[in-house]
Amino acid sequence: MDALAGLLEGPRARGAFMIRACFEPPWSIRIEDRAPLTVMVMVRGDAWVIPDQGEPVRLRPGDLAIARGPDPYTCADAPGTPPQALILPGAECRYPDGRSLNGSMDLGVRTWGDRLDGSAVMLIGTYLWQGEISGRLLNALPPLLCLTADVWDCPLTLYLMDEIVRDEPGQEVVLDRLLDLLVIAALRAWFSRPEAEAPAWYRAMADPVVGRVLRLVQDDPAHPWTVASLAGKAGVSRAALARRFTELVGEPPMTYLTGWRLGLAADALRGGETLDAIARRVGYGGAFALSSAFKRVYGVSPQEYRARVVG
Repeated sequence: MDALAGLLEGPRARGAFMIRACFEPPWSIRIEDRAPLTVMVMVRGDAWVIPDQGEPVRLRPGDLAIARGPDPYTCADAPGTPPQALILPGAECRYPDGRSLNGSMDLGVRTWGDRLDGSAVMLIGTYLWQGEISGRLLNALPPLLCLTADVWDCPLTLYLMDEIVRDEPGQEVVLDRLLDLLVIAALRAWFSRPEAEAPAWYRAMADPVVGRVLRLVQDDPAHPWTVASLAGKAGVSRAALARRFTELVGEPPMTYLTGWRLGLAADALRGGETLDAIARRVGYGGAFALSSAFKRVYGVSPQEYRARVVG
């Protein structure tokens, strides 16, 4: 399994917030929605993404930016333009003075802004919650990254441009999957850049020994893996695997396996599956064993965690 695909397999977008934003300068939108991940693709014109901390990033046609939450930022035609609208959690929109503007800037199906024929058009996709598996990935990203059109060329942009304004049965599912594919493609391109400082687990996937072990664990977390069985599959001794894995990934094989299993369990708790079924699917003998391990790492029981993230 590919490293990024494996990490994004569990926490896929579900009912992601997707819009086509159309503006005519001067314009400025302040984003304080605390979303874990937002993808912005510039289709027409220019825009600036201005984080509260760090340097502003200019987007030109074909450029892509990814903002990692929960830190706020501003999108505008220029860094000095004062905000005209505020985006809050739950897609709530307000004027800077606090008045609601929900609905007043709607321009059609998933289209929002001040002018439908505006000179600036941006596609925006926002993940509304952070799955626990994606936390390992998101923590490796800077608060704001940008891929310019000369290093980023993805045919999904044109397809997304067409699909985002459709109003057909099942369209949200189509858009969720397109957003997932766009993120995976973008992060592959990002991690190939020298300035990206790819995380240890990503670099380790290229190692013939550790990469094989990572794929085994990700592909079949329910298997009763031991250091010995993983070492046998990789064709090395237990000591050699433990040493090499820890050196490249930053933690021992069994620690990584536990984190992977519990992350899968945390993501599954957002659904309606029973605790016993989740436990067996991620490699625990039953609900009690999973609960004990889960509480040691997360500090709460699976039931408490489910109530917190679902309720």
